[in-house]
Amino acid sequence: MAKVQTTFKLDGRDSIWFHENAAPVNVRYAKEVCDVAILPIGAIEQHGPHCPCGSDTFNAIGIAEKVAEMSGAMLLPCPMYGSHPHHHWGMQGTIPLTYQTHIMLLKDIIRGAAVAGFNKFLILSAHGQVSSTIVATHELGIEGFFTLSSTWYDFLRDNKQVLKDYMWHADEAETSLALHLYPQFVNMDYAVAGSGTPLISSDWKIAPGQAATPGSMYHFEGTFALPEKDDLDTGVIGDPTNASPDKGKVLVDTAVGMYCNLVKELRDKYPCGINPLGFRNPLGYNGAAFIQYDEHHDAKGQLIK
Repeated sequence: MAKVQTTFKLDGRDSIWFHENAAPVNVRYAKEVCDVAILPIGAIEQHGPHCPCGSDTFNAIGIAEKVAEMSGAMLLPCPMYGSHPHHHWGMQGTIPLTYQTHIMLLKDIIRGAAVAGFNKFLILSAHGQVSSTIVATHELGIEGFFTLSSTWYDFLRDNKQVLKDYMWHADEAETSLALHLYPQFVNMDYAVAGSGTPLISSDWKIAPGQAATPGSMYHFEGTFALPEKDDLDTGVIGDPTNASPDKGKVLVDTAVGMYCNLVKELRDKYPCGINPLGFRNPLGYNGAAFIQYDEHHDAKGQLIK
């Protein structure tokens, strides 16, 4: 008879990655140590002539791995593909999912991880796909799955503290992360500056990673850009020649620290086994008016101290 494993590494898990652990390890970890799970998501998308098509996925994994190591959160397997804003479609090197496909993918992953006992979920994105992540987050909320979703650069809000420019695409910011996290896939000999054609003044929109300003829309709240396949010569928006591994390290370390503080609050306020929402509603929309809270919450959904 095979010997049953009874000792664990990493404070109760053999790996920070869900898929590298045996099922009993994941279940025990969620029950006894930490039931916060992080889902890193990226995309397969062209990143100019100098960075790999997997940059967004590699960035999400690189940041999420460090958060999981430092915070104790479990790391769910990262789907390689993502959804894309309208202007990415048809671009060579980009493999987009429809919004409907991506929404269902995210929901199914969270639902499945909850079966193992995880109750708090953080979607950590490194790609502009809020058109699907926001919908998925709120549909999951209706079903009683506590889910937070953020894109690392909008969570960070560098606002030109480290960078010369805001984060655009295959630019100073993304190339800096690449040089720090996976330099073996980067060829700076091919790095060139590029730009797109704005359809209206940039004063009306918030750039990626920019702090909010009065009278401006979020950069995915409109069809501000022409299709990349027609408008971009190199697939780059911004100047990757300003990138450096040192900038990448500062950006990653700062974002990781902020995410770790978020996970700490969740762990401190809601111990293992407690769903902050206090219910499960498998009927979705149809069951929203009939929610019953669990034993950890009162009749109004407040956590019982």
